[in-house]
Amino acid sequence: MPEHASAAAHPYQSLTPDVVMDALASVGLFGDGRQMALSSYENRVYQLHLEDGAVVVTKFYRPGRWHAEQILEEHAFAQELMAAEIPVVGPLTLNGNTLHHFGGFAFSVSPWRGGRLPELDDTDVLEWVGRFLARIHAVGAVQAFKYRPALDLASFGIASREWLLAHDQVPLDVQSSWAKVSQQALDLIAGHPCLTGEATPGETLQRLRLHGDCHPGNILWTPLELPASAQPGPHFVDLDDARMGPAVQDLWMLLSGDRPQRARQLGTLVDGYEQFRPFDRRELVLIEPLRTLRLLHYSAWLARRWHDPTFPRHFPWFGSSDYWQGQVQMLQEQIEAMQEEPLVV
Repeated sequence: MPEHASAAAHPYQSLTPDVVMDALASVGLFGDGRQMALSSYENRVYQLHLEDGAVVVTKFYRPGRWHAEQILEEHAFAQELMAAEIPVVGPLTLNGNTLHHFGGFAFSVSPWRGGRLPELDDTDVLEWVGRFLARIHAVGAVQAFKYRPALDLASFGIASREWLLAHDQVPLDVQSSWAKVSQQALDLIAGHPCLTGEATPGETLQRLRLHGDCHPGNILWTPLELPASAQPGPHFVDLDDARMGPAVQDLWMLLSGDRPQRARQLGTLVDGYEQFRPFDRRELVLIEPLRTLRLLHYSAWLARRWHDPTFPRHFPWFGSSDYWQGQVQMLQEQIEAMQEEPLVV
């Protein structure tokens, strides 16, 4: 286990079930007492049944992560997407606002939408998802975020590595090898101007507003066989990690398997994507650098959150020498992958 757990109370200690219900009542919604915690580590998210029979999802944002302007940019982006008839689940406007405050927490309320994980081995499903990603990006390209940061080398890579080393999070028996291989990985990523922001506008790839964390768990699939009242197909949830970045960021996390499998999956996604928006194939070279940045960011994210009791409970393997030795191996593999030819579609 890491030895950096804070002695201070974790930010959600005071978020009791009663506080959740009182927060809901403060915006004019009254629960019938049923509430269920949904899977979320960064924030606290609850499914709540209302007295009128409706079901909503309430998200309590982690204190200190985003400031109000950044959260409101996420909400505005979701509203733009919904106005364009893209199936994104965004916050409700209650009393004229989408962001509310109660008991020291910022929170939002969204309609509940059911669904299952998309079957990404089905080409029709992949193509359908690709079409909607293109539509999300068409809206995302209209304007830039003003307050939200970019997904780049500095924030995801350099800052993560420096924080982990400065706070002695890597065990001594692995520290030297991890420091060396992580720096080698960052040096390779630095060769991609789109991820450093150093190139002139004419030399770099386009950065736009993204979902940012478009893994299969953030796409809920409604089967076609459901009644007509339920919209079939994908709907996208959790824009909490929306940032500026290259379009391919929202595609690569949907790929799995060996290289030929990933190439086929990517080709199908792009086929659907290009029915609504051109895809710049120069971005394919960014897939492995983006994957590497996510690895580094994930380790730092776990370490920074360790004082929150939900993290030791759900990630008991984190912080051991075995974990960090595994990270060294994965970074070595990523260094090799970043030097290979990119996938071709």
